[in-house]
This record gives sequence, structure tokens and C-alpha cells, in this order.
Amino acid sequence: MSHIDLLDISKSYDKQKKVLDEINLSIEQGEFFVLVGPSGSGKSTLLRMIAGLEDITSGTLKMKDQIVNHLPPKDRNLSMVFQNYALYPHLSVEQNILFGLRAKKIDKKEQQKRLTETAEMMGLSELLNRKPKELSGGQRQRVALARSVVSEAPLCLMDEPLSNLDAKLRSQMRMEIRRLQRKLGLTMIYVTHDQVEAMTMGDRIMVLNDGKIQQVGKPITLYNEPANLFVASFIGSPKMNMGKGIFTSEQQQLVIEDTIKLDVDSNLTGIPKNINLRVGIRAEHLFPGTSLNTTHYLEAVNVEQLGNETLIAFDIGSELWTAKWLGQWNVQVGEVVPVHIGIENVCFFNADTGLLIKSAKSVKKQEAVSI
Repeated sequence: MSHIDLLDISKSYDKQKKVLDEINLSIEQGEFFVLVGPSGSGKSTLLRMIAGLEDITSGTLKMKDQIVNHLPPKDRNLSMVFQNYALYPHLSVEQNILFGLRAKKIDKKEQQKRLTETAEMMGLSELLNRKPKELSGGQRQRVALARSVVSEAPLCLMDEPLSNLDAKLRSQMRMEIRRLQRKLGLTMIYVTHDQVEAMTMGDRIMVLNDGKIQQVGKPITLYNEPANLFVASFIGSPKMNMGKGIFTSEQQQLVIEDTIKLDVDSNLTGIPKNINLRVGIRAEHLFPGTSLNTTHYLEAVNVEQLGNETLIAFDIGSELWTAKWLGQWNVQVGEVVPVHIGIENVCFFNADTGLLIKSAKSVKKQEAVSI
């Protein structure tokens, strides 16, 4: 059963260019749905329209089959967590958490019951008498979450709630939010510009760019089968390696950036030979070469040792490609490195339309070895 339906939703200011253009989407009950895209793509505007904080220029918004276009936020039975936490500095943690319940004049015994349960769940029981200025960033974030949870609204909207936290705390809070959502069975719509957050948290992801939907689907589907060049370059860390592709006149080889030559497999079908091609390959699909399978020798122009993996960058024509190899590799800048590149791991895109023509086949995991 869908919790939210967006039908041809558009948004524009002063009848100028549309900020959002005919968004059609259904979000299921109990789903963790992530809106991801670069700054200015319209994701926060869409969230605020669902919340009732922004007017809908055209289209229909439904919640549980009820049209809510003109329903005020207080009547939409939802909670919202903002990027800046929006805590009242003069109120204690307890007062901040209970603020919404007191505004709704919920029975005091019920307020205390919910407060006790929520504070224990969020690890705030010892902090209830403190003011926001006495809390760390992570603690303030948990207070904002607790205020949302205590309302017991079935729909929770989050607008980049972790962007002000450091990397370690963001990782921890991602797990806490996801665990909380599963435990309470909430329908959650989560806005972020961080594709790592989107990939690790969402049941489904919608990629927005310039006010238009680029692709909606499960994280792994967007990673393996990006609908277009934008999704391919936006989803994944490091981003997909890209380059101009041309088939030789005999159709025996694919030449990438006038540098990489790959023999054409007999199974490679369905790719028009008379169009401009853009090809892509994931960093983990540039494999370490061995004495048996090396296809290319490439010069390393940058090496990043991350402990559990090594990122090695190569100049490929006008592009910079990155290989991601498991383990610790003793590779120096300027060293010529053996690499295995298989045409079965290449994604093909129409360079003019940007649309995916053929995705890469599934690939076996590389083994962690060192040279």
C-alpha cells in the first residue's frame, strides 16, 4: 500500500523556469525512501511540498489516497527533522522533545510515558535537563530525532540531518536512524546530496537533477544499471570512469580515448555502431593484472592508501581513471602497472542523449593480493 503518491507535481516561482518538473512517484508504507541529487536539484523543495511548507504549483499530492494539496502541515500527520536541528535554545532537552505534544495538548501522563521511552531509546535519559548549548552536535541531532519520534507520526521527513556532523559521527548516526526507522515501522523520506548516505540507507533512491527525475530504484540497481550518464557519474565512490568510445572499422576492437583497446566479444550485441558512444567502467572493475590476464600497462599518476584498499589513478587520454584494489598495494607514482580490463565490464551510453544502451555484466569479486 502506498503512503504517498505524487502525480505530475511541478513547482515554479513567478512562472519562471520550473524548479520541479512533473514529478510522478509512489512511496510505500514503511519504506525508507531517499531523495538524492546535487545542490539546486529541487530535492529539499520537494520535501517541503510534501510537508506542506511550500505550495504546489501544479499536480496532485496524496497521502493514503487522500488529496492533501491544501492541507496545512499540522493536519498531515507527519514529523520533520531539519538540517539545523531547529532546537529552542532557552528550553531544556526535555522541553524541546515535548514541545509538539504540549502544543497538541496531549495528556501529561502520556507525554511522560512517551518521553521516558523515547529518551531511553535515543540515549538521552541523562541529558534531559541540559540546554542545547551544552550538547555536542550528535546529541543535538538525537534530540531533534527524539522530538520527531515522540510525536508517533507514521511519516517522518528528514532534510539533510547529518550534514553538520563529522564523518565518524555521520556513519554512526546513519545506522541509528536506519535502525530506528525499522524498529518503529516509519515511512521515512530522507533528503541528502551525499550518495554514500543514499546507497547505505535507502530501500529505494530517487536521483534528481535540474528538477527532473533521473532514475528511481534500489541502490544496487542504480549502481549496476544507471539509466543515464548523470546517474552513472553521481552514484558510486569513486565515480564511474568515463571515456569516448569508438569501434574500429572492422568492428573487432573498441577504442577508448584513443588509448585503451579492447577486443570485441562475440556476445557484445545490441550496440549501434553509427552513434557517438560514451563508455564507463567502475573503479573496482579495473583489475590488477597477472602474468596470465594482463591486458594493459598503465602509468600510475596518483596513489591513495586507505588501509583496507588502494586507489590508483591513471591518465587515459583526456580522462583520469581510478582503480580500486582491495588490500595494500606497494605502487609508486610514475610506476607502470599491469592492469586487466575486460569489455564485459564496460557500460555503453549514447553520448548525445546520455541514455544507457548496455550495462556491464556482473563481475566476480577481486581477491586481495599485493605486488
